[in-house]
Amino acid sequence: MLDLGRTFLQSVERNPGACALVDGALRLSYAGWLARVGGAVRGLRDIGLARGDHLLVVLQNRWQMATLHWACQFAGVVITPLNWRAKADEIDYCLQDSAAKAIVYEPVVESAVAESALARRVTRVALGGAAGGGIALDSWLQPDQEPEPLASAEDLSLMLYTSGTTGKPKGVPRRHRAERAAALAHVAQNLYGYGERTLGVMPLYHTMGVRSLLALALIDGRLVCMPKFDAKLALGHIQAEQVTHLYLVPTLYHDLLAHPDFATTDVRSVRKLGFAGAPMHDALLARLDAAFKPELFVNHYGSSEIYTFSINQHAVAKPGSAGKSGVNARLRVVRLDASGPDDLAAVREEGQIIADLAGDESFDGYHNRPEANAKALRRGGTSPAIRATSTRTAISTSPAGSTT
Repeated sequence: MLDLGRTFLQSVERNPGACALVDGALRLSYAGWLARVGGAVRGLRDIGLARGDHLLVVLQNRWQMATLHWACQFAGVVITPLNWRAKADEIDYCLQDSAAKAIVYEPVVESAVAESALARRVTRVALGGAAGGGIALDSWLQPDQEPEPLASAEDLSLMLYTSGTTGKPKGVPRRHRAERAAALAHVAQNLYGYGERTLGVMPLYHTMGVRSLLALALIDGRLVCMPKFDAKLALGHIQAEQVTHLYLVPTLYHDLLAHPDFATTDVRSVRKLGFAGAPMHDALLARLDAAFKPELFVNHYGSSEIYTFSINQHAVAKPGSAGKSGVNARLRVVRLDASGPDDLAAVREEGQIIADLAGDESFDGYHNRPEANAKALRRGGTSPAIRATSTRTAISTSPAGSTT
C-alpha cells in the first residue's frame, strides 16, 4: 500500500493546477501546496526531527496546520495534534507521554505553552508571533523543493489523544496504511468523485477533520479551511467555493440552518451530507433534508481507534440507526458483561458493539497504556502479527450513534 506522502503526490501528478487549499485570501494549487509542504519538511529536518519522532501541534484549522500534517507524512514524523483549547497541564502530559521533541503553537494557546514546564525543554515553533517561540513557523512554509517521501505504509502517521470516559487521555497511534484505508473507505462510503469541495471545519486533532483532509487529497479535491467555526462565514464559503459536500457534527448543522443568512445563501452545490460525533434528532434530519435536498445523507459511527464502525447511507429513512458495518469493518454485539467476543447478546438485549481489529482502518493498541489495552482489546491485537492471524480480536466502544 502507498504511504501518505506518495498519496499526496498522486494528486499533484494527476492535477497539479487544481485548487487544493483555500484559507481566506490564500489559494494554493496542488503543485503550489507541495512546494509549501517541502518547506515544512525542510524545517522539520533543520530542528533534528527524524522518522518516528513525534511533533506536538496545537493549532486551529489553518492552512499551516494542514500543511504541517502533510509535511509529517513525507518526513515520517508522527504528527501529534492537540486541542488548541488545551491547558498547561494537558500540554505537559502529552509532551511527556508522546516524548515529542518539539511543539508548534499559535497565539491563542501561547499562555498555556508559557505555563507548561515541559514546553520550555523542547524546541518551540510559533505561528503569528506567538510569545516564547524560538522559531517562526512562517519561515518553514516558504516554497521549497519537492519533498521525498521517507515513510512507509507501516510507519506511524499520527497519534490522536482520546479521553474516553475516565482517566488520562490515551494516545491512539495510527499507521499510514490505516489512515489511507480509512480515507479510501470515506471516499467510497460517501460516493465522493474527483474535484469534490468541502469545508475544513472539523478540527485536525479529531479523526473527522483528518478524514476530510486525507479524503480530499485522494480525489484532487478542495479543502476550504475554517480556523474556528462561524455559521455566517461557513455559508459564505459554501456559496463562494461551490462546496459539494459537508461532513459535520449535528450541532454545526443546526447552527447553519438557524443562521438568518441561510435563507438567502445558494446551497444548491451541496449534494452530499455526512455527520458523526453524536446522534442527530429526527427533526433536524428532516429539516436538513428539506433545506439541502441531498443525493446522499450519511450517518457515520466510529472512533479514533477504528475510524468507521458502521455506515447508514439512508439517515433520513432510518433516523437513529447507525446502519451496518463499513467496508473495512466486522462488528458484533456482545453482552455488557461479556468475557470475550464470542459472548453474544441475545436479540433485543442491551449490549456493547465490538469491532474486529483485523480491519484495515484499525490501530494496533494504545500508546504506553498496557492497562487500557488489557481492558479494551480482547484476545491480543496489540501488534500487526497477532492482528493478522486473529479473526476475533476486538475493541469495545461507546453506544451506537456516537463517535469519539
